[in-house]
Amino acid sequence: MIQTPLYKRFAASLDKLLVDEGMHATTQAVMHGLTVALSGGVDSVVLLHLCRHYVQAHTHLALQAIYVDHGLSPNSAQWRAFCQAQCDALTVDFTPASVTVVAQNRQSLEAQARTARYQALDEHAYPHHALVLGQHADDQVETFLLRLKRGSGLKGLGAMHARTALPSGRVCLRPLLTSQRADIEAFAQTFGISHIEDESNLSDRFDRNFLRNQVLPLLKSRFSGFVPSVMRSVELLQGQQALLDEITQADLAYCLNENSLCIERLGEFSLLRQQNLVRAWLAEQDVQMPSHKQLEQILEQALNARADAQMAVTLPQGQVRRFRGALYWVIEQPKWRESHDIGQTAVVLDDTHVLQVQQGKGVRLPAPDEHISVRFNCLSEKIKPLGRSGRNTLKHWLKDYGVPTWERSRVPLIYYNDELVQVVGFFVNEAYASSQGLNWKLEDARNKKDR
Repeated sequence: MIQTPLYKRFAASLDKLLVDEGMHATTQAVMHGLTVALSGGVDSVVLLHLCRHYVQAHTHLALQAIYVDHGLSPNSAQWRAFCQAQCDALTVDFTPASVTVVAQNRQSLEAQARTARYQALDEHAYPHHALVLGQHADDQVETFLLRLKRGSGLKGLGAMHARTALPSGRVCLRPLLTSQRADIEAFAQTFGISHIEDESNLSDRFDRNFLRNQVLPLLKSRFSGFVPSVMRSVELLQGQQALLDEITQADLAYCLNENSLCIERLGEFSLLRQQNLVRAWLAEQDVQMPSHKQLEQILEQALNARADAQMAVTLPQGQVRRFRGALYWVIEQPKWRESHDIGQTAVVLDDTHVLQVQQGKGVRLPAPDEHISVRFNCLSEKIKPLGRSGRNTLKHWLKDYGVPTWERSRVPLIYYNDELVQVVGFFVNEAYASSQGLNWKLEDARNKKDR
């Protein structure tokens, strides 16, 4: 078995993927073993056998297999038993998992099942194991054609990568991407490897099945070497995307200031690079990509509106706002409630924010007839900050301190009766300042950063 061309291609691919894994420090280290996604189909069962021989030659690696029951077929219990028997025969750790796939609007059943499957695989795989998936060259061509049908761009047409990472950091490896379905089926036949047939694969109502059953056979019979040719195109597209990613990261580094995007520097680029840069910046915020029209609005308002104009381009998850020459991604936050007679105790504002009070430099202690309260959004209140000249509105001072307009309503304001004595995180009222008094701080439990 290990002398076959299929195993040699598989082993060479997996060798390279595992060596390359040492270059990706942000993902879980692949040190302990491999976890095969086992459906019982020919691709995954052959993959199981290949991995079993691979770990025999690499004794530091353990091997696990996971079967995920989507609850969509009446035969799933039989398939689970089949996968269990395969693993028992090969002395491979077997883990069954079940998921519930609920039909949702605007998302195909295939996509929902895929999302649930990856979550289950990630949850049940052993720590520091890579997920090993059975997608092959024909699957890659199907993915390419599906994305071509949707009008995908460069990144989408690059289809599946041999190595990806889940949101948790767990790495996924696809060592069969360079092998065709016919090679895998021939391997199974040669070595008498049994497998199950999923009846849903015969239904052409699913786009991928239609391509697999009707379109690809025609293309392969008409055009010699069709699959390898598409694979070469995909490889070129992935390489071009990698180059574009390098340029994009350089552009981001040039324009980024913490989480904001410098408009002046953005304006130095061509329109195509501006569009690419804004998309990349939003992607880093985990934002759903804007439409072409929304992207035009963002760039038009950012680059051509008056410097003091209020900009707000609304997307489904939030807004792109502008302040002092920079673009910000803003997610609407719930309003905090006022609290009265808080004394000198901590005030819980929400699940992550707590207003704490400490003794020391700040405002003087309250008189017996002064009640302490915390309020918000009193922007017309007038105050004279310690060490600053003149008395002006809170709106004026917050603008002077560089607080963006959308953050001003969430700045905690400490009152003694009806007198504003501290703007938390910024300044105290000069008339109430004291070196031996009270000082309020806003604590964020998510990053332990005080303000």
